[in-house]
Amino acid sequence: MLRRISLRTAVTAGLAVAALAGATAAATTASGAPEPSPQPQHTQQVEYFTGPGGHPRHTTVPAPKPLSRSAKAAIAAGDGDVTPIVQNGPVGDKLDVVFVGDGYTAAQQEDFHADVRAKWAKISAVEPYASYTKLFNVWAVDAVSHDSGVSGDPTKDVVRDTALNSAFFCDGTERLLCVDTGKVDAYAATAPAADLVVVLSNSTKYGGAGYNDVSSPVGYEGIATASSDNDRSDQIAVHETGHSLGKLADEYDYGQPGTYSGPEPAQANLTTLSADQMTAQRQKWYRWLGQESPDGGTVGAYEGGGYYQYGLNRPTDNSIMRSLGREFNLPGREAMIAAFYRHASVLTSPVATGRVLHRGDRIRVSPLGSAQVRWYVDGRERKAARGRTSVVPRALGVPADGRRHTVTARATDPTDAVRDPALRTLLSGKLSWRIAP
Repeated sequence: MLRRISLRTAVTAGLAVAALAGATAAATTASGAPEPSPQPQHTQQVEYFTGPGGHPRHTTVPAPKPLSRSAKAAIAAGDGDVTPIVQNGPVGDKLDVVFVGDGYTAAQQEDFHADVRAKWAKISAVEPYASYTKLFNVWAVDAVSHDSGVSGDPTKDVVRDTALNSAFFCDGTERLLCVDTGKVDAYAATAPAADLVVVLSNSTKYGGAGYNDVSSPVGYEGIATASSDNDRSDQIAVHETGHSLGKLADEYDYGQPGTYSGPEPAQANLTTLSADQMTAQRQKWYRWLGQESPDGGTVGAYEGGGYYQYGLNRPTDNSIMRSLGREFNLPGREAMIAAFYRHASVLTSPVATGRVLHRGDRIRVSPLGSAQVRWYVDGRERKAARGRTSVVPRALGVPADGRRHTVTARATDPTDAVRDPALRTLLSGKLSWRIAP
């Protein structure tokens, strides 16, 4: 059974629900003179999903007011219990996913934890997550709500008092599930680490959102919102991680004529180049051209993407970055794996590298999957120890000559799902220990 870490104990009263406010039109005084214009309304760009089979859409919504210092202190003092759901290693060596619950009362927090386990099981069944589950830690952060459920479920007139202000019909769009991102940030900060945040709202209704332009002092990559008990909402979270982690572009268009005329996109899965041009210039996904892709068909240059019908090409006809329920295509999968390794390491050890060891101490390491460990003494490989995950410096050949020596373990993920040499450098790791004279 997973051990519960109680960082906070009770909900602090006084956290009022702050609804997202629309822009206010300038009023006119009795004399007919216009009143001063209001301050510009800050907005956030969000991505939402009109239905299980439809392409996503983008819109902007009013941003919530920043939390006051006292409101943040109230959350820190009274709420935000943290429960480990998956623990695979130290937070510095893993990609830490934080789920924050909304619309769960104090009596429903165990239901929230069960929902997190179920949702993570579905997310981590999608490649490349499925092959890299050992790279992740998963945390559940309790946000205790006064009411059970969320606003806008099932109809627009339903209003519920919840910790994060989760609400469908955000900005008038039924399936757009918005949250107060300032409060999300405050709750996420109670976790040991946060690289990616998912808000799990207590609902069976289809919907969600992706906030990928948030600027978080906690440092996570983005926020995805999803319904806890809708069997398709996990796909929303997976798509959003394509943006936040993989830095992938949307591969859909808005179904209206439009031709892109800008510069070459920075994202790995869009290009202005044809297949022949990619090959000739050795650009973008040229290494994958002609290969069978897990999302169906072969990798090529399919026109349409980045919201334009013309002028931009995508790698395959219909990946998860175009339609929910699909797989990542090969270039997308490559980008995701590289993203995992920007946060996590292929090689970890319970033996701290900062301490000085002795020749008789045992060093243990844990490589990911089929990565083979190689051992070095003062930079020279000890080939006889290749593949071992546990060594003793004396047996490894560290001499007793009165000098300090260094033992190093190296490992590289041998996957063929990453072909770009620049990205493959992220798939290697090393750990070193000083050995006392």
